[in-house]
Amino acid sequence: METFQQPKITGYRQLSEQEVALMNECKALAEQCGALVAKLRGHPATYSDGIPRMHETVGGEPKCLPSIDQRWVSIGATEIQQGFMALTRAIAQPTTF
Repeated sequence: METFQQPKITGYRQLSEQEVALMNECKALAEQCGALVAKLRGHPATYSDGIPRMHETVGGEPKCLPSIDQRWVSIGATEIQQGFMALTRAIAQPTTF
């Protein structure tokens, strides 16, 4: 494997091949989580009466999607993003704030 020398970024060090592999594993899992969040965001929001307002068509037949509390989807997405940022920081170990 050819070694790539990253330009110096203040507060960061050159990562080892093992650290790069861990970072890439985190990024791949984050993408999977992002896809799940996007799927959940495709569902209708919960309304006070609990009745979904959107339908999708499957084979020409309307199909009700379950309503999802989009506020919690957004909270979950933010927390997941923060978690992956923390994992990235754990691997990179920056020396700056």
